[in-house]
Amino acid sequence: MLDKLIAGALQGLAGSGQTASPLMQVVGSLLSNGGPCGGLAGLVQQFQRAGLGQQVASWISNGANMPVSVEQLTRALGAEQLQQMASSAGLEPARFGETLAQLLPECVDRLTPAGQMPTGGVEDPLAALATLLRR
Repeated sequence: MLDKLIAGALQGLAGSGQTASPLMQVVGSLLSNGGPCGGLAGLVQQFQRAGLGQQVASWISNGANMPVSVEQLTRALGAEQLQQMASSAGLEPARFGETLAQLLPECVDRLTPAGQMPTGGVEDPLAALATLLRR
C-alpha cells in the first residue's frame, strides 16, 4: 500500500517535467541535504537524539521497518517544524503527522537500499525515490 502512496505522489516526476505533490515536496525537503534537518544524516541524528535510534536504524537496515508514532515524530522534529511542514503540504497538522509517520520509514528505507547511509547524502531524494520505485 505504501508503494502505491509513494508512487502516486511521485507519479511522472522523473523525466516528465511534472512536480511532486506538495506532501512529497515537503518530505523531499526534509530528506535533502539542504533541508531543515541537514539531510538524511541530520534526520537520523535528530531521531537518535530523541531516543529513537532503534526505529531509524531499522529503516536503514535491510530488515523490517519499525513504526513511528506522531508523538515520536513530534519529539524528534519538534511541534513547530511539523506545523510548518503541514502548512507547506496543505494538510491539517494531525493528518500530516499521521501521513508522515507512514511515509518517512518507507522513504528512508528506500533511500538506503544497501542497508547503509549513502555517501554524501541525497541531493534529490524525490528523484531517487522515483527511480527506485521503477525497479
